[in-house]
Amino acid sequence: MMKLIYTRRYNIGFLGLERLHPFDSRKYGRAWRAIGSVGRLLRDRALVGVPRPVSVAELSVTHDPSYLARLGDPRELAWVLELPFLRRLPAWAVWRAVLRPMRWAVAGSLVAAREALTHGLALNLSGGYHHARPNGGEGFCVFNDIAHLVHGLRTAGRLAPDDRVVYVDLDAHQGNGVCHHFRSDPRVFLYDAFNPHIYPAHDQEARRRIDCAVPLPDHCTGGEYMRLLNLTLPGFLDSVCRSGRVGLAVYNAGTDVFAGDTLGGLNLTAADVLARDLYVIEQLRGRVVPTVMLLSGGYSRESYRLVANTAVELLRRYPTGRGAG
Repeated sequence: MMKLIYTRRYNIGFLGLERLHPFDSRKYGRAWRAIGSVGRLLRDRALVGVPRPVSVAELSVTHDPSYLARLGDPRELAWVLELPFLRRLPAWAVWRAVLRPMRWAVAGSLVAAREALTHGLALNLSGGYHHARPNGGEGFCVFNDIAHLVHGLRTAGRLAPDDRVVYVDLDAHQGNGVCHHFRSDPRVFLYDAFNPHIYPAHDQEARRRIDCAVPLPDHCTGGEYMRLLNLTLPGFLDSVCRSGRVGLAVYNAGTDVFAGDTLGGLNLTAADVLARDLYVIEQLRGRVVPTVMLLSGGYSRESYRLVANTAVELLRRYPTGRGAG
């Protein structure tokens, strides 16, 4: 069965100024409502709330405290969030309007991971901040929720010390921050299919950490995308599963692969994105690997609809509630 993690506190609103960034910072609420318009009963039965945002002290376990301290500087915030006007605003205002929702999202990813271990599958309607490194943020990613959830599960004993973690990143942008967080951790296995011609193409050190890298051709269509996925993902998963127990899979399901996306440089249709998501979940659940799905990037006004399409279909396939299995 599937659980859906959401709180209205995920949504970022800053007097309309958030519209200056191509990322739809209110897509979480839009996706929530769109899911409800199709399957409200399924959605509401699957809902799991988030009790509180992650604290700065908790973030300091996976992030350098000196970096977190630098986030008190508006110039640092402006660079990480790619919003130059933030240099002229007080840091406390940015923390309240932008970073606080992100802290809720990081907490939500850990909640989703716990639910995945219990129920098999969970979708956090936010998260996927895969560019945030231990000592710095970039690409609109301030805190790395993937590193936070893995650490949280290990600390709580929900993952055994030698349990393997599979990370599948299908955002159009390579997840360089995740690579830096797990640079020296052989228990985390990284699969990343990405457009190699766009940001963060400069970070070759991160690319060298990927266990199975799948560079995609520019303007890759859905047919070619699925061919490459089918050619590489099952074999990668089989090799990891054969060598030891896989305790968790994290699927970073960026919608910036969509043809209408302003930054991804790929050419998948809405039907292709849905087929991709269902294929990945089927591959992971078919191997009985508990799976948490995160939203990651999406820079089109259709991003929330793409998320909703996947969520609705997963809720139908893995229902929660009376009669669910």
